[in-house]
Amino acid sequence: MSEQIRNPSHSPVVAPGYTFRTVTEKISSIVLKGTPRGWYVGFAICFLLAMMLLVAVTYLFIAGVGIWGINVPVAWAFAITNFVWWIGIGHAGTLISAILLLLRQTWRTSINRFAEAMTLFAVACAALFPILHLGRPYFAYWLIPYPSAMGVWPNFRSPLVWDFFAVTTYGLVSLMFWYVGLIPDLGTLRDRAHNTWAKMAYGLLAMGWRGSAYHWQRYHKSYFLLAALATPLVVSVHTIVSFDFAVAILPGWHSTIFPPYFVAGAIFSGFAMVLTITIPLRAFYHLEDFVTVRHLNAMAKVMLVSGLVVAYGYMTEIFLSWYSGNTFEEFLTQNRVFGPYAALFWVLLLCNVVIPQALWLRRVRTNALLLFIISVLINVGMWVERLVIVVGSLSRDYLPSAWGMFAPTAWDWATFIGTLGLFFALMFLFIRLLPMISMAEMRELVQETQPHATAEAAAKPE
Repeated sequence: MSEQIRNPSHSPVVAPGYTFRTVTEKISSIVLKGTPRGWYVGFAICFLLAMMLLVAVTYLFIAGVGIWGINVPVAWAFAITNFVWWIGIGHAGTLISAILLLLRQTWRTSINRFAEAMTLFAVACAALFPILHLGRPYFAYWLIPYPSAMGVWPNFRSPLVWDFFAVTTYGLVSLMFWYVGLIPDLGTLRDRAHNTWAKMAYGLLAMGWRGSAYHWQRYHKSYFLLAALATPLVVSVHTIVSFDFAVAILPGWHSTIFPPYFVAGAIFSGFAMVLTITIPLRAFYHLEDFVTVRHLNAMAKVMLVSGLVVAYGYMTEIFLSWYSGNTFEEFLTQNRVFGPYAALFWVLLLCNVVIPQALWLRRVRTNALLLFIISVLINVGMWVERLVIVVGSLSRDYLPSAWGMFAPTAWDWATFIGTLGLFFALMFLFIRLLPMISMAEMRELVQETQPHATAEAAAKPE
Protein backbone atom coordinates (compact mmCIF):
# COMPACT_ATOMS: atom_id res chain seq x y z
CA MET A 1 0.00 0.00 0.00
CA SER A 2 2.94 2.36 -0.19
CA GLU A 3 4.27 2.05 -3.75
CA GLN A 4 5.23 5.22 -5.56
CA ILE A 5 5.86 6.11 -9.19
CA ARG A 6 8.03 8.89 -10.56
CA ASN A 7 5.50 10.30 -13.04
CA PRO A 8 1.95 9.17 -12.14
CA SER A 9 0.30 11.31 -14.83
CA HIS A 10 2.00 9.18 -17.51
CA SER A 11 1.38 5.83 -15.85
CA PRO A 12 -1.06 3.47 -17.61
CA VAL A 13 -4.74 3.25 -16.71
CA VAL A 14 -4.36 -0.54 -16.75
CA ALA A 15 -1.06 -2.40 -16.41
CA PRO A 16 0.47 -3.66 -19.68
CA GLY A 17 0.15 -7.29 -20.70
CA TYR A 18 -3.58 -7.74 -20.09
CA THR A 19 -5.88 -9.13 -22.77
CA PHE A 20 -9.66 -9.47 -23.04
CA ARG A 21 -9.50 -12.93 -21.51
CA THR A 22 -7.17 -12.15 -18.62
CA VAL A 23 -9.15 -9.02 -17.67
CA THR A 24 -12.36 -11.07 -17.57
CA GLU A 25 -10.78 -13.89 -15.57
CA LYS A 26 -9.17 -11.54 -13.05
CA ILE A 27 -12.37 -9.61 -12.26
CA SER A 28 -14.92 -12.44 -12.52
CA SER A 29 -12.84 -14.76 -10.32
CA ILE A 30 -13.49 -12.47 -7.34
CA VAL A 31 -17.21 -13.25 -7.69
CA LEU A 32 -17.23 -16.82 -9.02
CA LYS A 33 -14.46 -18.40 -6.95
CA GLY A 34 -14.34 -19.15 -3.22
CA THR A 35 -14.93 -16.50 -0.59
CA PRO A 36 -11.79 -15.38 1.31
CA ARG A 37 -11.78 -15.75 5.09
CA GLY A 38 -11.16 -12.03 5.49
CA TRP A 39 -14.45 -11.32 3.74
CA TYR A 40 -16.34 -13.34 6.35
CA VAL A 41 -14.61 -11.51 9.19
CA GLY A 42 -15.32 -8.07 7.74
CA PHE A 43 -18.91 -8.89 6.87
CA ALA A 44 -19.57 -10.36 10.33
CA ILE A 45 -18.36 -7.17 12.04
CA CYS A 46 -20.45 -4.94 9.75
CA PHE A 47 -23.49 -7.19 10.12
CA LEU A 48 -23.30 -6.94 13.91
CA LEU A 49 -23.17 -3.16 13.66
CA ALA A 50 -26.17 -3.24 11.31
CA MET A 51 -28.04 -5.31 13.92
CA MET A 52 -27.19 -2.61 16.47
CA LEU A 53 -28.92 -0.14 14.14
CA LEU A 54 -31.96 -2.39 14.05
CA VAL A 55 -32.09 -2.48 17.86
CA ALA A 56 -31.67 1.30 18.09
CA VAL A 57 -34.42 1.97 15.53
CA THR A 58 -36.77 -0.53 17.17
CA TYR A 59 -36.34 1.13 20.56
CA LEU A 60 -36.76 4.54 18.89
CA PHE A 61 -40.14 3.48 17.51
CA ILE A 62 -41.19 2.25 20.94
CA ALA A 63 -39.92 5.10 23.13
CA GLY A 64 -39.79 8.05 20.71
CA VAL A 65 -37.07 10.55 19.82
CA GLY A 66 -36.60 11.39 23.50
CA ILE A 67 -33.99 8.65 23.65
CA TRP A 68 -31.76 10.97 21.62
CA GLY A 69 -30.04 13.97 23.13
CA ILE A 70 -32.17 16.48 21.22
CA ASN A 71 -34.00 19.14 23.19
CA VAL A 72 -35.35 22.65 22.87
CA PRO A 73 -33.76 24.54 21.14
CA VAL A 74 -31.52 21.83 19.59
CA ALA A 75 -34.33 19.90 17.93
CA TRP A 76 -32.04 18.83 15.07
CA ALA A 77 -28.76 17.10 15.85
CA PHE A 78 -27.30 13.73 14.83
CA ALA A 79 -30.21 12.75 12.57
CA ILE A 80 -29.90 15.72 10.18
CA THR A 81 -26.10 15.73 10.51
CA ASN A 82 -25.99 12.10 9.39
CA PHE A 83 -28.52 12.73 6.62
CA VAL A 84 -26.45 15.53 5.07
CA TRP A 85 -23.20 13.59 5.55
CA TRP A 86 -24.50 10.42 3.88
CA ILE A 87 -25.97 12.35 0.95
CA GLY A 88 -22.58 13.99 0.48
CA ILE A 89 -20.83 10.61 0.55
CA GLY A 90 -22.92 9.48 -2.40
CA HIS A 91 -21.93 12.40 -4.64
CA ALA A 92 -18.57 11.04 -5.77
CA GLY A 93 -20.19 8.01 -7.37
CA THR A 94 -22.38 10.11 -9.63
CA LEU A 95 -19.52 12.48 -10.42
CA ILE A 96 -17.14 9.63 -11.35
CA SER A 97 -19.77 7.71 -13.31
CA ALA A 98 -21.68 10.43 -15.14
CA ILE A 99 -19.60 13.58 -15.50
CA LEU A 100 -16.26 11.87 -16.09
CA LEU A 101 -17.95 9.52 -18.59
CA LEU A 102 -19.29 12.46 -20.57
CA LEU A 103 -15.85 14.09 -20.42
CA ARG A 104 -14.25 10.85 -21.72
CA GLN A 105 -11.92 10.45 -18.75
CA THR A 106 -10.66 6.86 -19.04
CA TRP A 107 -9.23 6.73 -15.52
CA ARG A 108 -12.77 6.47 -14.12
CA THR A 109 -13.14 2.95 -15.56
CA SER A 110 -11.50 1.06 -12.69
CA ILE A 111 -13.40 2.82 -9.90
CA ASN A 112 -16.80 3.76 -11.30
CA ARG A 113 -18.60 0.50 -10.49
CA PHE A 114 -18.08 0.43 -6.73
CA ALA A 115 -18.37 4.23 -6.60
CA GLU A 116 -21.87 3.86 -8.07
CA ALA A 117 -22.67 1.13 -5.55
CA MET A 118 -21.36 3.38 -2.80
CA THR A 119 -23.80 6.06 -3.98
CA LEU A 120 -26.79 3.72 -3.72
CA PHE A 121 -25.85 2.46 -0.26
CA ALA A 122 -25.13 5.97 1.02
CA VAL A 123 -28.49 7.23 -0.25
CA ALA A 124 -30.19 4.27 1.44
CA CYS A 125 -28.54 5.19 4.76
CA ALA A 126 -29.36 8.88 4.29
CA ALA A 127 -33.02 8.18 3.52
CA LEU A 128 -33.48 6.59 6.97
CA PHE A 129 -32.84 9.77 8.93
CA PRO A 130 -35.56 12.12 7.61
CA ILE A 131 -38.06 9.39 8.52
CA LEU A 132 -36.57 8.62 11.93
CA HIS A 133 -36.27 12.23 13.07
CA LEU A 134 -39.93 13.03 12.34
CA GLY A 135 -40.95 11.65 15.74
CA ARG A 136 -43.92 9.90 14.16
CA PRO A 137 -42.32 7.93 11.31
CA TYR A 138 -45.60 6.21 10.45
CA PHE A 139 -46.70 9.58 9.02
CA ALA A 140 -43.67 9.87 6.72
CA TYR A 141 -45.93 9.48 3.71
CA TRP A 142 -47.24 12.98 4.43
CA LEU A 143 -44.13 14.24 2.62
CA ILE A 144 -45.39 12.61 -0.57
CA PRO A 145 -47.98 14.44 -2.72
CA TYR A 146 -50.43 11.55 -2.51
CA PRO A 147 -54.12 11.99 -3.57
CA SER A 148 -55.98 13.10 -0.44
CA ALA A 149 -59.78 12.99 -0.23
CA MET A 150 -59.61 15.62 2.53
CA GLY A 151 -57.73 18.06 0.30
CA VAL A 152 -54.69 18.13 2.62
CA TRP A 153 -51.48 18.50 0.65
CA PRO A 154 -47.84 18.72 1.75
CA ASN A 155 -46.39 22.18 2.27
CA PHE A 156 -44.40 22.66 -0.92
CA ARG A 157 -42.57 25.57 0.71
CA SER A 158 -40.99 23.15 3.17
CA PRO A 159 -37.43 21.95 2.44
CA LEU A 160 -38.41 18.50 3.77
CA VAL A 161 -40.72 18.08 0.78
CA TRP A 162 -37.95 19.29 -1.53
CA ASP A 163 -35.64 16.72 0.04
CA PHE A 164 -38.11 13.96 -0.75
CA PHE A 165 -38.19 14.83 -4.43
CA ALA A 166 -34.43 15.41 -4.66
CA VAL A 167 -33.32 12.26 -2.83
CA THR A 168 -35.90 10.02 -4.53
CA THR A 169 -34.93 11.27 -8.00
CA TYR A 170 -31.25 10.93 -7.18
CA GLY A 171 -31.69 7.40 -5.89
CA LEU A 172 -33.78 6.19 -8.84
CA VAL A 173 -31.52 7.67 -11.53
CA SER A 174 -28.41 6.35 -9.76
CA LEU A 175 -29.97 2.88 -9.50
CA MET A 176 -30.89 2.80 -13.21
CA PHE A 177 -27.46 4.08 -14.21
CA TRP A 178 -25.73 1.47 -12.05
CA TYR A 179 -27.91 -1.38 -13.29
CA VAL A 180 -27.62 -0.53 -16.99
CA GLY A 181 -23.83 -0.47 -16.62
CA LEU A 182 -23.98 -3.92 -15.02
CA ILE A 183 -25.90 -5.67 -17.80
CA PRO A 184 -22.94 -6.72 -20.02
CA ASP A 185 -21.05 -8.00 -16.97
CA LEU A 186 -24.10 -9.92 -15.77
CA GLY A 187 -24.16 -11.67 -19.14
CA THR A 188 -20.48 -12.57 -18.71
CA LEU A 189 -21.09 -13.96 -15.21
CA ARG A 190 -24.04 -15.96 -16.51
CA ASP A 191 -21.87 -17.60 -19.15
CA ARG A 192 -18.95 -18.29 -16.81
CA ALA A 193 -20.85 -19.45 -13.70
CA HIS A 194 -20.79 -23.17 -12.89
CA ASN A 195 -23.56 -23.18 -10.29
CA THR A 196 -27.02 -23.67 -11.80
CA TRP A 197 -28.70 -21.24 -9.42
CA ALA A 198 -26.04 -18.62 -10.10
CA LYS A 199 -26.55 -19.07 -13.85
CA MET A 200 -30.28 -18.58 -13.45
CA ALA A 201 -29.90 -15.51 -11.23
CA TYR A 202 -27.34 -13.78 -13.42
CA GLY A 203 -29.26 -14.78 -16.55
CA LEU A 204 -32.46 -13.26 -15.20
CA LEU A 205 -30.70 -10.02 -14.30
CA ALA A 206 -28.87 -9.90 -17.66
CA MET A 207 -32.25 -9.64 -19.45
CA GLY A 208 -31.19 -11.75 -22.42
CA TRP A 209 -27.89 -10.00 -23.08
CA ARG A 210 -26.00 -11.67 -25.92
CA GLY A 211 -23.43 -9.03 -26.82
CA SER A 212 -24.74 -8.46 -30.34
CA ALA A 213 -24.08 -5.20 -32.19
CA TYR A 214 -27.75 -4.27 -31.65
CA HIS A 215 -27.40 -4.84 -27.90
CA TRP A 216 -24.22 -2.77 -27.69
CA GLN A 217 -25.81 0.06 -29.66
CA ARG A 218 -28.81 0.20 -27.28
CA TYR A 219 -26.55 -0.17 -24.27
CA HIS A 220 -24.34 2.80 -25.17
CA LYS A 221 -27.31 5.03 -25.99
CA SER A 222 -29.02 4.20 -22.71
CA TYR A 223 -25.83 4.55 -20.68
CA PHE A 224 -24.97 7.98 -22.06
CA LEU A 225 -28.56 9.19 -21.77
CA LEU A 226 -28.66 8.22 -18.09
CA ALA A 227 -25.27 9.87 -17.60
CA ALA A 228 -26.67 13.09 -19.04
CA LEU A 229 -29.69 12.84 -16.72
CA ALA A 230 -27.51 12.13 -13.69
CA THR A 231 -25.10 15.01 -14.27
CA PRO A 232 -27.43 17.83 -13.09
CA LEU A 233 -28.21 15.79 -9.99
CA VAL A 234 -24.62 16.22 -8.77
CA VAL A 235 -25.36 19.93 -8.36
CA SER A 236 -29.08 19.91 -7.65
CA VAL A 237 -29.37 17.31 -4.88
CA HIS A 238 -26.99 18.78 -2.36
CA THR A 239 -28.10 22.28 -3.32
CA ILE A 240 -31.63 21.34 -2.27
CA VAL A 241 -30.29 19.71 0.89
CA SER A 242 -28.50 22.97 1.71
CA PHE A 243 -31.86 24.76 1.48
CA ASP A 244 -32.84 22.94 4.70
CA PHE A 245 -30.60 25.51 6.36
CA ALA A 246 -30.36 28.40 3.88
CA VAL A 247 -34.10 29.17 3.88
CA ALA A 248 -34.15 29.44 7.69
CA ILE A 249 -33.58 32.77 9.42
CA LEU A 250 -31.20 31.49 12.07
CA PRO A 251 -27.72 33.06 12.28
CA GLY A 252 -25.21 30.93 10.44
CA TRP A 253 -27.85 29.30 8.26
CA HIS A 254 -29.45 32.13 6.31
CA SER A 255 -26.74 32.42 3.68
CA THR A 256 -26.49 32.24 -0.11
CA ILE A 257 -23.05 30.62 0.17
CA PHE A 258 -24.56 27.33 1.31
CA PRO A 259 -25.52 25.73 -2.06
CA PRO A 260 -22.07 25.84 -3.74
CA TYR A 261 -20.40 25.29 -0.37
CA PHE A 262 -22.44 22.13 0.26
CA VAL A 263 -21.86 20.78 -3.26
CA ALA A 264 -18.09 21.21 -2.94
CA GLY A 265 -18.20 19.59 0.51
CA ALA A 266 -20.17 16.65 -0.90
CA ILE A 267 -17.60 16.02 -3.64
CA PHE A 268 -14.82 16.42 -1.06
CA SER A 269 -16.25 13.86 1.37
CA GLY A 270 -17.44 11.59 -1.44
CA PHE A 271 -14.00 11.22 -2.99
CA ALA A 272 -12.55 10.70 0.48
CA MET A 273 -14.93 7.78 0.99
CA VAL A 274 -14.09 6.36 -2.45
CA LEU A 275 -10.41 6.33 -1.49
CA THR A 276 -11.25 4.90 1.94
CA ILE A 277 -12.92 1.95 0.20
CA THR A 278 -10.65 1.65 -2.83
CA ILE A 279 -7.30 1.39 -1.09
CA PRO A 280 -8.12 -1.61 1.18
CA LEU A 281 -9.94 -3.40 -1.67
CA ARG A 282 -6.98 -2.76 -3.97
CA ALA A 283 -4.60 -4.33 -1.46
CA PHE A 284 -6.85 -7.23 -0.36
CA TYR A 285 -7.79 -8.41 -3.87
CA HIS A 286 -4.43 -7.48 -5.47
CA LEU A 287 -5.96 -5.04 -7.96
CA GLU A 288 -2.88 -2.84 -8.29
CA ASP A 289 -2.82 -3.55 -12.05
CA PHE A 290 -6.32 -2.11 -12.49
CA VAL A 291 -6.45 0.58 -9.80
CA THR A 292 -3.04 2.03 -10.54
CA VAL A 293 -1.11 4.88 -8.97
CA ARG A 294 -2.56 7.10 -11.70
CA HIS A 295 -6.05 6.55 -10.29
CA LEU A 296 -4.94 7.40 -6.75
CA ASN A 297 -3.17 10.51 -7.99
CA ALA A 298 -6.21 11.69 -9.99
CA MET A 299 -8.63 11.16 -7.10
CA ALA A 300 -6.25 12.93 -4.72
CA LYS A 301 -6.13 15.93 -7.07
CA VAL A 302 -9.94 16.14 -7.22
CA MET A 303 -10.05 15.89 -3.46
CA LEU A 304 -7.47 18.67 -3.13
CA VAL A 305 -9.38 21.03 -5.44
CA SER A 306 -12.73 20.42 -3.75
CA GLY A 307 -11.03 20.80 -0.36
CA LEU A 308 -9.73 24.21 -1.38
CA VAL A 309 -13.27 25.24 -2.35
CA VAL A 310 -14.49 24.09 1.07
CA ALA A 311 -11.71 26.10 2.77
CA TYR A 312 -12.73 29.13 0.69
CA GLY A 313 -16.30 28.61 1.94
CA TYR A 314 -15.08 28.69 5.55
CA MET A 315 -13.23 31.94 4.94
CA THR A 316 -16.22 33.45 3.14
CA GLU A 317 -18.50 32.66 6.07
CA ILE A 318 -16.16 34.35 8.51
CA PHE A 319 -15.66 37.35 6.23
CA LEU A 320 -19.38 37.85 5.62
CA SER A 321 -20.18 37.68 9.33
CA TRP A 322 -17.77 40.59 9.84
CA TYR A 323 -18.56 42.55 6.68
CA SER A 324 -22.33 42.34 7.12
CA GLY A 325 -22.19 44.16 10.44
CA ASN A 326 -24.86 41.79 11.74
CA THR A 327 -24.40 41.42 15.50
CA PHE A 328 -25.92 37.96 15.58
CA GLU A 329 -23.71 36.65 12.75
CA GLU A 330 -20.61 38.08 14.44
CA PHE A 331 -21.55 36.44 17.72
CA LEU A 332 -22.15 33.09 16.02
CA THR A 333 -18.66 33.15 14.49
CA GLN A 334 -17.10 34.02 17.83
CA ASN A 335 -19.13 31.27 19.49
CA ARG A 336 -17.95 28.70 16.95
CA VAL A 337 -14.32 29.65 17.45
CA PHE A 338 -14.26 30.21 21.22
CA GLY A 339 -17.60 28.87 22.51
CA PRO A 340 -18.59 25.54 24.09
CA TYR A 341 -18.27 23.71 20.76
CA ALA A 342 -14.94 25.32 19.85
CA ALA A 343 -13.11 21.98 20.01
CA LEU A 344 -15.29 20.64 17.18
CA PHE A 345 -14.58 23.75 15.07
CA TRP A 346 -10.82 23.34 15.41
CA VAL A 347 -11.09 19.62 14.62
CA LEU A 348 -12.92 20.34 11.38
CA LEU A 349 -10.34 22.96 10.40
CA LEU A 350 -7.54 20.50 11.09
CA CYS A 351 -9.15 17.63 9.15
CA ASN A 352 -10.68 19.61 6.27
CA VAL A 353 -8.20 22.45 5.71
CA VAL A 354 -4.79 21.78 7.24
CA ILE A 355 -4.23 18.05 6.65
CA PRO A 356 -5.44 18.03 2.99
CA GLN A 357 -2.71 20.54 2.12
CA ALA A 358 -0.34 17.57 2.17
CA LEU A 359 -1.96 16.55 -1.13
CA TRP A 360 0.05 19.26 -2.87
CA LEU A 361 2.99 16.85 -2.59
CA ARG A 362 3.17 14.20 -5.30
CA ARG A 363 4.82 11.75 -2.93
CA VAL A 364 1.72 11.95 -0.72
CA ARG A 365 -0.74 11.63 -3.62
CA THR A 366 1.03 8.47 -4.80
CA ASN A 367 1.39 6.84 -1.39
CA ALA A 368 -1.62 4.61 -0.76
CA LEU A 369 -1.18 4.41 3.02
CA LEU A 370 -0.94 8.18 3.49
CA LEU A 371 -3.91 8.71 1.16
CA PHE A 372 -5.98 6.26 3.19
CA ILE A 373 -5.19 8.05 6.47
CA ILE A 374 -5.95 11.48 4.97
CA SER A 375 -9.23 10.20 3.49
CA VAL A 376 -10.42 8.81 6.82
CA LEU A 377 -9.56 12.09 8.57
CA ILE A 378 -11.45 14.06 5.90
CA ASN A 379 -14.53 11.89 6.41
CA VAL A 380 -14.32 12.58 10.15
CA GLY A 381 -13.83 16.29 9.55
CA MET A 382 -16.78 16.59 7.16
CA TRP A 383 -19.07 14.84 9.63
CA VAL A 384 -17.91 17.19 12.40
CA GLU A 385 -18.50 20.16 10.06
CA ARG A 386 -22.15 19.17 9.56
CA LEU A 387 -22.55 18.75 13.31
CA VAL A 388 -21.12 22.24 13.91
CA ILE A 389 -23.48 23.75 11.34
CA VAL A 390 -26.55 22.05 12.79
CA VAL A 391 -25.92 22.24 16.53
CA GLY A 392 -23.93 25.50 16.58
CA SER A 393 -26.75 27.64 15.19
CA LEU A 394 -29.56 25.93 17.09
CA SER A 395 -27.85 26.07 20.48
CA ARG A 396 -27.33 29.86 20.31
CA ASP A 397 -30.49 31.49 18.98
CA TYR A 398 -31.38 35.20 19.04
CA LEU A 399 -32.50 35.18 22.69
CA PRO A 400 -30.12 34.01 25.45
CA SER A 401 -33.16 32.73 27.34
CA ALA A 402 -33.63 30.17 24.54
CA TRP A 403 -30.05 28.89 24.57
CA GLY A 404 -29.33 25.25 25.29
CA MET A 405 -26.64 22.62 24.94
CA PHE A 406 -26.73 19.32 23.09
CA ALA A 407 -25.06 16.15 24.36
CA PRO A 408 -25.41 12.94 22.32
CA THR A 409 -26.69 9.83 24.06
CA ALA A 410 -25.66 6.22 23.51
CA TRP A 411 -28.65 5.85 21.19
CA ASP A 412 -27.41 8.71 19.01
CA TRP A 413 -24.09 6.97 18.58
CA ALA A 414 -25.70 3.54 18.12
CA THR A 415 -27.84 4.86 15.28
CA PHE A 416 -24.95 6.56 13.53
CA ILE A 417 -22.46 3.71 13.94
CA GLY A 418 -25.20 1.27 12.95
CA THR A 419 -25.64 3.03 9.60
CA LEU A 420 -21.89 2.71 9.05
CA GLY A 421 -22.29 -1.03 9.64
CA LEU A 422 -25.24 -1.18 7.24
CA PHE A 423 -23.31 0.72 4.57
CA PHE A 424 -20.23 -1.49 4.72
CA ALA A 425 -22.30 -4.70 5.04
CA LEU A 426 -24.06 -3.80 1.79
CA MET A 427 -20.67 -3.04 0.26
CA PHE A 428 -19.34 -6.45 1.32
CA LEU A 429 -22.36 -8.18 -0.28
CA PHE A 430 -21.89 -6.19 -3.47
CA ILE A 431 -18.21 -7.15 -3.69
CA ARG A 432 -19.07 -10.82 -3.20
CA LEU A 433 -22.01 -11.08 -5.61
CA LEU A 434 -21.26 -8.59 -8.40
CA PRO A 435 -18.09 -7.45 -10.22
CA MET A 436 -16.63 -4.42 -8.44
CA ILE A 437 -14.87 -3.33 -11.66
CA SER A 438 -16.63 -3.12 -15.02
CA MET A 439 -15.32 -5.95 -17.18
CA ALA A 440 -16.92 -4.56 -20.33
CA GLU A 441 -15.37 -1.10 -19.94
CA MET A 442 -11.98 -2.54 -18.97
CA ARG A 443 -11.99 -4.68 -22.12
CA GLU A 444 -12.74 -1.59 -24.20
CA LEU A 445 -9.86 0.18 -22.47
CA VAL A 446 -7.51 -2.72 -23.19
CA GLN A 447 -8.55 -2.58 -26.84
CA GLU A 448 -7.74 1.15 -27.03
CA THR A 449 -4.41 1.03 -25.18
CA GLN A 450 -3.18 -2.43 -26.20
CA PRO A 451 -4.33 -3.24 -29.77
CA HIS A 452 -2.62 -6.63 -29.73
CA ALA A 453 -5.25 -7.79 -27.22
CA THR A 454 -7.90 -7.50 -29.97
CA ALA A 455 -6.16 -10.04 -32.15
CA GLU A 456 -5.85 -12.49 -29.28
CA ALA A 457 -9.49 -12.02 -28.39
CA ALA A 458 -10.49 -12.75 -31.97
CA ALA A 459 -8.40 -15.92 -32.00
CA LYS A 460 -9.82 -17.07 -28.62
CA PRO A 461 -13.40 -15.82 -28.35
CA GLU A 462 -14.93 -15.44 -24.86
